[in-house]
Amino acid sequence: MFPLGIIALVLGAESLVRGASKLALSFGISPLVIGLTVVAFGTSAPETTVAVSAVLTDQTDIAVGNVVGSNIFNVWFILGLSALIIPLSINEQVVRQDLPVMICSSILLLMFVLDQHVSLFESALLFSLLIGYTIFLIVQSRRLSSALQAESTSDIKLSNQEAWDGKLPAQIVLIIVGLALLILGSQWLVSAVTGFARDLGVSELVIGLTIVAAGKSLPEVAASVSAAIKDERDIAVGNVIGSNLFNILGCVGAAGLGSGFEGLAIGQAIVNFDIWVMLAATLVCLPIFFTGREIGRREGGLFLVSYPAYAGFLILAAQQHDQLQAYSTILLYLTIPITIVILIVSFARSLKK
Repeated sequence: MFPLGIIALVLGAESLVRGASKLALSFGISPLVIGLTVVAFGTSAPETTVAVSAVLTDQTDIAVGNVVGSNIFNVWFILGLSALIIPLSINEQVVRQDLPVMICSSILLLMFVLDQHVSLFESALLFSLLIGYTIFLIVQSRRLSSALQAESTSDIKLSNQEAWDGKLPAQIVLIIVGLALLILGSQWLVSAVTGFARDLGVSELVIGLTIVAAGKSLPEVAASVSAAIKDERDIAVGNVIGSNLFNILGCVGAAGLGSGFEGLAIGQAIVNFDIWVMLAATLVCLPIFFTGREIGRREGGLFLVSYPAYAGFLILAAQQHDQLQAYSTILLYLTIPITIVILIVSFARSLKK
């Protein structure tokens, strides 16, 4: 199952990115919007499944916990890994529009969960915002395309239509097959790694906090890394931002609607810690995105190191480990100040440029 999972992820990412980029070209929609919608929503299918399943089994706090953990993983691990492969230039639309929307959505979710409950009305509002923003993105991109892209992309569109994957049916098949392989491959890989961990004597709790939590985001990892390798940077960045938006507005919204009038009960740990980490992971993008409009390898490395530090804290806290206090002290007085210094240096260099 392990090698099959790897193969399925690679082939699925290849198929999805190819189909998505060709679809964007055929319809005159920017790759960024395709990344924010088709790719992001498709790769977020595992999180949606987990959220709805959690509601149906009366584990409503898992629905929000799943979203929060996935969003932290998306920003720190996926953006970090993609930026290490190739520095990610940030589209002006992301800086001006999509990043602020993601931050506002995160703040909105924070406001909703502070009372440890997400009501039916709040869930409906979240889901409505997702539908509205998706329609806005498509209409906006089509309008810009007709005005700005007609001259520059006419020849490219012609050559695109002559290729075997230039036709709409082929592009839809590529996207569907890619998404199916990504989801199936991630399930195979998580099952295999979970089996390895059990054989090595790793506890179920640690497996759940690490392997299963990260495994749900493997489709996003494969799609963004593949897009970065192919130099489709807008798709790589759009996938992460779109996935985070869909997780907050779509997953929580759908789970809340499925819970009926009872709404979603939120665990105390999420309110006290994890939701704030998610907001911090989102806000830390601001100085990078707004100045140099690029996530370089330095920032990518910083993001990539941040996630294991957070996961380590979760594992120690869940086990009430003796070293939890020492680890927390290191994070507070060493890791966080170093992170702030690196961000200040990146900000200063960007201003200088």
